[in-house]
Amino acid sequence: MTVLVTGARGRVGRAVLDRLHAEGLPVRAASARPDRFAAPEGVPVVELVLNRPGTFRAALEGVRQVFLYPEPAGVDAFVAAAEAAGVEHVVLLSSASVLAPDAESDPLGAHNLAVERALAASGLGTTLLRADAFASNALGWARPIGAGLPVELPYPEAHLAPIHPADVADVAVAALTGGEPRGRAVTLTGGQSLTLRAQVGVLARVLGREVAVETISRAEAERQMSRFMPAPLVGSLLSFWSAATAGPAAVGDTTRSLLGTPERTFHQWAVENAAAFAEN
Repeated sequence: MTVLVTGARGRVGRAVLDRLHAEGLPVRAASARPDRFAAPEGVPVVELVLNRPGTFRAALEGVRQVFLYPEPAGVDAFVAAAEAAGVEHVVLLSSASVLAPDAESDPLGAHNLAVERALAASGLGTTLLRADAFASNALGWARPIGAGLPVELPYPEAHLAPIHPADVADVAVAALTGGEPRGRAVTLTGGQSLTLRAQVGVLARVLGREVAVETISRAEAERQMSRFMPAPLVGSLLSFWSAATAGPAAVGDTTRSLLGTPERTFHQWAVENAAAFAEN
């Protein structure tokens, strides 16, 4: 019952891989650059590029379950290859953006929705993990905080319920091993609504020093963010933050509601990742 873990170099994918391996379950890591991936001892690594169907067959041989990162380019071919290989279940790391009214036209929503629909049209058992904002998104503030500069935000009062990546991994492993929420679509969040300003405040307390927040215009945020993100995604994210200023973020499913274990807090994530924000 080998599990194939795609996106094994990502935070969630690697955590899923490590947990399955620690439990003694047969697992295979998939990477676009297997020569650069350091897997745990005893875990085979295969080449898999989700938009290159030629890499699918060998990677899926003998696999019965897949932890899948969303990539719409090539998803139909991937589904066909998975069915041909005898895959029984797919746990998809999707996004809560698919639930938005404009999901079909929103770049992020449409990206994930295309993969969800391809799986829904298949004969594969499917679990959809619709993750909302990740606590690890705060790493985007590491450079200014480390340099002693203000964190520049267009919508500092945007409310989010950030989820610790390890919580997503815990839920994914539970689904892959036959537990809750296997076979369901769940919206995953952290257990607390926090504004972006409040998240910066948590980091400041953990670091033991003041971190200023400076409000900038949407146009300036677009200019800055477009240096490392495609313009359509920048617009989508800024619109999401703008709408999120309306009030506290809804708390969805958490490890507490799904697994009976306390969800990890943003403060815990900040403590674990404080070194990334160290002064330089």
